[in-house]
Amino acid sequence: MDRQRTLLQLTQKMSAAIAAQDWQALTAINTLLGTALPQMAAQGKWNSAEWAALAALRQMHEEAVKRCNLATDELAQKLQQMQANQEGWLAYALESEYA
Repeated sequence: MDRQRTLLQLTQKMSAAIAAQDWQALTAINTLLGTALPQMAAQGKWNSAEWAALAALRQMHEEAVKRCNLATDELAQKLQQMQANQEGWLAYALESEYA
């Protein structure tokens, strides 16, 4: 297995998933990293190109975590707004039902 190529491919896939806000793909990539990285490490010493590819993957992973946290915060905010407006929606629905 060419570790450098694999790491770069994972970085590209993660970048695409971030751009598309494809949370399922990010989850799958994250799970894959949990098994692939220890297997790669077991192959022996890393050369400088592999270390660079690993650093790029780590940086992309950090970006993915930031984006996931932002999306989580945005969703929580929307849910909070919906909950705050729930009473108004119920009143509107009841009024529409009687009209």
